[in-house]
Formats: sequence, structure tokens, C-alpha cells
Amino acid sequence: MASGLILGIESSCDETAAAVVERGSLTRSSIVASQIGTHAPYGGVVPELASREHLRNIVPITRAALEQAGCELKDIEAVAVTSGPGLAGALLVGLTYAKTLAFSLGVPLISVNHLEGHIHAVLLAENRDQGSGTREQGIASGLPMPALALVVSGGHTHLFLARPPEGIAAGQAGWRYELIGRTLDDAAGEAYDKVAKLLGLGYPGGPWIDNLAQYGNAKAVPFTFAQIKPKAHLEGKAPRTKGATIAPIGGLNRHFLFSFSGIKTAVLRYVEVHGMRAACEERMKTLSAMPHAAWQDALPWCDKQTLDLIASFQHAVVGDLMKKTFAAAEAVGAASVLVTGGVAANRELRVRFTAEAAERGLPIAFPTLALSTDNAAMIAAAAWPRFVAGEFADWDLEANPRMVLA
Repeated sequence: MASGLILGIESSCDETAAAVVERGSLTRSSIVASQIGTHAPYGGVVPELASREHLRNIVPITRAALEQAGCELKDIEAVAVTSGPGLAGALLVGLTYAKTLAFSLGVPLISVNHLEGHIHAVLLAENRDQGSGTREQGIASGLPMPALALVVSGGHTHLFLARPPEGIAAGQAGWRYELIGRTLDDAAGEAYDKVAKLLGLGYPGGPWIDNLAQYGNAKAVPFTFAQIKPKAHLEGKAPRTKGATIAPIGGLNRHFLFSFSGIKTAVLRYVEVHGMRAACEERMKTLSAMPHAAWQDALPWCDKQTLDLIASFQHAVVGDLMKKTFAAAEAVGAASVLVTGGVAANRELRVRFTAEAAERGLPIAFPTLALSTDNAAMIAAAAWPRFVAGEFADWDLEANPRMVLA
């Protein structure tokens, strides 16, 4: 009898991860090696260092995942790997290892888009909690479809309308995704990291800001988001950059586009105008090496003005994400909402999104906290429908740092 076990490999950014998932719904193991300590002194991910750490971690992490799952390589029916988007060098490490492993075992190789993986992290959590009656397709039985998925992390802020497979007999065995909105510049998580660094907090910035925000007045600083205007001078013209070619905005509703560079600049101006620069620099000397789990120790180093600024920043970002997500859900007729990615671990975001969804009578789901950040279980789960349909990658599969989801 087939085991239904898929080994997932994830190395798109700064986490080396391996997992074994059974039939797209039962997580047998999930191991993640974080690189926070490596990149914290720089306040962000250094691509060259990330690739080096992946090389060191990929073999022992995979062995640990197999051991935790209680299986051996001979029990694996396919190897799934993130082939994009992400950092080119980081992707290459995981992809090369996965290709070699699959070839040596004589099992299929399955290519997975990192963004699709994040969406399936929610479905994986739902299947675990409710018990999936449709495991062969990997559909979460408790969520009505189609779903509007907000993928929000340090590298991505996208809105997708996700539709489940209709079945091989119907000629459509994989999930379908339609891009509804995206960020024009910084991702939300990137803005969190940069603002945290500016205020002298540690890396990654999201947990620091989320934990400290509860001690400030969220209405102290009235941050606003400017309305994104149509680019009339670009209409009818060919895209001018590679990024615009692979993720065009011309066909998207401008009301569902995000921009977080402005609020990042607004925080910087506030710090300068109110003479907070010296205090931020002093705080950085003390807190930069402190793990975010010790955020309570940072309270004495944050005056009321700083805490109010932190709370106001988070309130504004979460509000903008919420406003546009639910407006898009209504516009496209989504039957449910999925919120996933690293920023989906944010407490205020979960509370406010859940309350808004309840008021609208719209089902909403989040991944577990462990599955919110990058992991390989979501990659193996997303690969299951492709395995069932026989959609396997060729051996000349290449890393695609700018891969789009469709």
C-alpha cells in the first residue's frame, strides 16, 4: 500500500526546513533551522550568509525530519521543493539537494511556489483540526471556496483568489490562483523590520513591535495611507522593468494595491522631528543582541513616546491590510478569507481580522504560529494535489527567484 509520504524541502530565504507530510494533510515531522542569530547583527538577511548556512544545515535537517517522522528514505514517494520566489543562492541549495535526492531514490520531483506553500499552510492547519474528508485533493473541508488569501510576510504582500481543484476528470487537478492585489514597494513585514531597526529594536522586527505595541496608545500618531493613483502615463505601454513584467499592476484594481514605503518614511520623519534619534541609537546598543523573546526586558528602554509610536505604526499597518483585504473579498465574491505568512503571527492582526470577519459573517482561517513562518510542511502539503495528478518537475528544473503564482 502506498505510504502517501512526501518529503518537503524549503530554503527560499533564511530558514532551512525539511518535513514529512502524509497525503497533504497529516504532518509527520517539521524541522526548521533558523538563521536569526546569523543575520541579526546586520538587521536583515544577507544573501551570501544565508546560502552558506543552508549548505551547512540541509543534510542534518533532512535526517532529523525523517527521524522525527519515524520513516526512512525508502518510504518517501516524492520530494517536493521550493523553486521560487526567493533568494537565488538560497533556492539553489534546496533545489540541488532535492533533485539529487529524488533522482537517487527514483521518485518524482515536485516543484512548489513558495507563495502557494503559505496558502497551503492554512489548509494544512484546517485539515489537522477538522479532519479532511477530501485528502486526495488537499481541500480544507471546513472552509467554503473560493477563498481570498492574504500572503503577508517579510518578502511578500499579495492578495490571491484561490480556487480548489475540480478533479482530473474535469481537466483541472491543481489549485488555481488569481492575483487580486499586491504591494508596489516594501512588503509589510519588511516595513516592520526597518521600523524596528530605526527605533533601536532587535531583528526580526515583527515580534518586537507586536509585543511592545500593547503598551502604547495606537491613536497617538495619526498615520495615514495615501490613495494609490492610476499611472495614466504608463497605460498602453510595455512594462519598463522585469518586476513589472512578471507582476503587472495594469490589470489590478488600484484599491487593492499596497504601499508601505510611505509609513516607513513617516516614522523616520517623526523620530527626527521629535529628537528621538539619540535615544534610538542608545537603545540599539542595548537591545540589538537580545532575543525578541526577552521583549519585556526592553520596556525600561522604551519611553511612552516610543511605545505610542510603535502602537500607532502597527495599528495603521494592520488597518490598511484589513481594509483592502475585506474590500477585495467582497469585490471578488470570496466565500472565505485566509491570512498567512510570517506577519499572520501578529496578535493584533489576528484579533482585528477575526473581529471584522465575524461582523461580516465571513469564515476566516490562519495557520498555526509554527506554520506562519517559512517551513517545509507547507511545501509538502502543497505538493500533494500535484502528486495525485502526476504533475512532476523535469530534472532540468531551475530556481526562479521571481516566480509568479497562477
